[in-house]
Amino acid sequence: MKDITNNSGGAVKPITVTDADFDQRVLESSQTVLVDFWAEWCGPCKMIARTVEELAGDYAGRATVAKVDVDANQAVAARFGISSIPSLLVFRNGQVVDRVVGVQSKKTLAAKLDAHLN
Repeated sequence: MKDITNNSGGAVKPITVTDADFDQRVLESSQTVLVDFWAEWCGPCKMIARTVEELAGDYAGRATVAKVDVDANQAVAARFGISSIPSLLVFRNGQVVDRVVGVQSKKTLAAKLDAHLN
């Protein structure tokens, strides 16, 4: 499988988003954004991490894939009612348009993104 690369030659990875830049990078994005709310200690989060990384490459240029560490960014997690992780929210035009909780297949997540692409 060929890696999609960014302008610096590296593989496309999910962007890291924080409390400080969430509004700018997610809510104000012109693209649909899939946000993975996760934590380092979360086993299921680690299970889905590879899928989230693959989606970042698969959707490069069409959608943004982001990750929010809920331990380090509790304000954003609280704002969107994240009580279980992994939680994956799809944002379009600054609004949550879809939400899934727990480990999901790549096919399921891709279908969620596809349904909301700009």
